[in-house]
Amino acid sequence: MKANEKMDIINKKINDIKPYKNNAKKHPKEQIEQIKQSIEKFGFNDPIAIDENNMVIEGHGRLMAAKELEMTELPCIILTNLTEQQKKAYILAHNKLTMNSDFDFEILDQELKDIFEFDMGDFGFDIPDMEELDDIADGYYGDERERTYNAYNLDEYDELRSSGFYQMPIIKAQNAEPEIIIPFNYVLSTKKTKCGVHFYIDDYQFERIWNSPQEYIEKLRNFECVFTPDFSLYLDMPMAMKIWNVYRSKLIGQMMQDVGITVIPTLQWAEKETFAFCFDGIEQGGTVSVSTIGVKKDKEAKQIWYDGMDEAIKRIKPSKILVYGGDIGYNFPKDIKIKYYDNNAFKR
Repeated sequence: MKANEKMDIINKKINDIKPYKNNAKKHPKEQIEQIKQSIEKFGFNDPIAIDENNMVIEGHGRLMAAKELEMTELPCIILTNLTEQQKKAYILAHNKLTMNSDFDFEILDQELKDIFEFDMGDFGFDIPDMEELDDIADGYYGDERERTYNAYNLDEYDELRSSGFYQMPIIKAQNAEPEIIIPFNYVLSTKKTKCGVHFYIDDYQFERIWNSPQEYIEKLRNFECVFTPDFSLYLDMPMAMKIWNVYRSKLIGQMMQDVGITVIPTLQWAEKETFAFCFDGIEQGGTVSVSTIGVKKDKEAKQIWYDGMDEAIKRIKPSKILVYGGDIGYNFPKDIKIKYYDNNAFKR
């Protein structure tokens, strides 16, 4: 296409537009909210770039915002002149350019002063006073902070939706009882969606959901329900790591609920000292999940499991417990419905 050649804009049904599965750019909730504010106040004026197969080349954040606004069609431009290598390169190059550019603060300050009709804070403008700029070194001072926030998903944390001394994200009580559950590492390859998704697998197989939550949460929306990630709580771990892994599990669960996924909290605990935080954030009265893998033949592990389940029932008062790994002889209260799932990996 020549530089001055006009590209036609066509409307596409939003359900026909497919995100690029390996999109490396993160889109935190705060950014999506800002895009939604822009769309609501100014309209959808920036078409999404797609290829001949309706795959997004540029505009993933706008697509996510439009879905949350329940839009049905979006303006698009179709790029048909790119090879597969060029598509990959363009996606990365566009993300890099939009991420690293910054403003001339003096010009920006004047522009913001001249805008009266809109609250520019809705679009993420939080500019320091000009006096403060003298203390900022050359270069974009916020770039490293952005990387830190992304690495720890700090933009997703909401203090007002947390509970307990350790501020665990709250997961609302929900009810679900899938007939079949599959492990998370099958999500990208399976054609089955009428099932639940569990994380009772080795941590290395699902650490990626913490590193790129938006990418995988989008795929998990297709399933009946999703258990929260079962980040390990080994007895010989430092307590700080146990708190961190419980927090990560709850935050991912809350993020999934925010996009409409039916979320089942995975119960996690170790020694009794972990009871101070491990059940915080789980609302009472809903469905929860627990694993019995590796417990039955270990007397000490079995007692720890019994103690934790006693405490969970007392604190959470679940209406239903989905047990992965089989019956280990625990006497559940009769008013709680119990459903068992086989450990298929162990059976194989």
